[in-house]
Amino acid sequence: MIKTYFYDNDTQETKVDIDLTKTKDYLKNPDNLLWIDIFDLSIQELKEVAKIFDFHPLALEDCLHDSPRAKVDNYEDYKFFVFHALRYNEESDNEITTLELNVFVGENYVVTIHKHKLKWLGKMDAICSKHTRYMDKGADFLLYALIDGITDEYFPILDRISIRIDELENEIYDEEVRGVTEEFLALKRTIILIRRVILPQRRIFLTVDGKWKFDIREENVPFYTDLIDHLERIVDSSETFRDLVNSALDTYYSIINAKSSEKLNVLTLISTIMLPLTFVTGFFGMNVPLPFQDNPRSTIVIFVFLIILTWGMWRYFKKNQLL
Repeated sequence: MIKTYFYDNDTQETKVDIDLTKTKDYLKNPDNLLWIDIFDLSIQELKEVAKIFDFHPLALEDCLHDSPRAKVDNYEDYKFFVFHALRYNEESDNEITTLELNVFVGENYVVTIHKHKLKWLGKMDAICSKHTRYMDKGADFLLYALIDGITDEYFPILDRISIRIDELENEIYDEEVRGVTEEFLALKRTIILIRRVILPQRRIFLTVDGKWKFDIREENVPFYTDLIDHLERIVDSSETFRDLVNSALDTYYSIINAKSSEKLNVLTLISTIMLPLTFVTGFFGMNVPLPFQDNPRSTIVIFVFLIILTWGMWRYFKKNQLL
């Protein structure tokens, strides 16, 4: 599926579904802007679109294969970006997955390529079909709008993770070991994936010696500054969540060890109390002649002695706070 949006600076209107064979005519005016959104095309169709703009084969190869990290490549007439959106489904086995978005940005055109439907691009499609607010400020502003929308979708995920951590901190005191452990592992995987995605994405927009890594109009700089702030907040939140999960996990292990030690102490005390009882009963139960063996009162005396011995040991352990 190919969707096209063309902003004509002369009429200040946006046209949709234009004829791609006339692309060069549309781009003669540097103040015009063309956005082509390509979703799940075949290799051959993608190559035909790439011929129009003379995209490099290596960049095209990156579009056909998933890239593990965000990046920006500088070509002579355009920049090639790789970004990642997130899809979050807490009930799924893989509760968080990445959705790749490839973006070519030229002087007055933007080409986006993706294999999966992206929620924010669907919203931009509805807006750009009727309004010009994303199309009338240049290709760099359209790029900002695309990435800012994807970035904003991270925050509901972070809010949900924060709630899950709070719930987990309450569950570690009374939930079963297996369920809590699985929740810990799921949270750690989710946070690691978010950090793996967002850190390279943040580096793309960091300035080097006060200079941006790609051309940005002066009037659009504040928007990118705000985008960096959003990315920094996501990075800070992911670091905080990582520390909270690790701290909760340490607390959980401490609780488990304490409970195990408590159970072991009880078993040890029981064994200690039973040891002399076993010795006495075993001694008098031997098939050898013993003093007072034939006296019927000896059984009563031994039984009373065992009760007194048990009570004495219990008092001793209680007094020394061992029980």
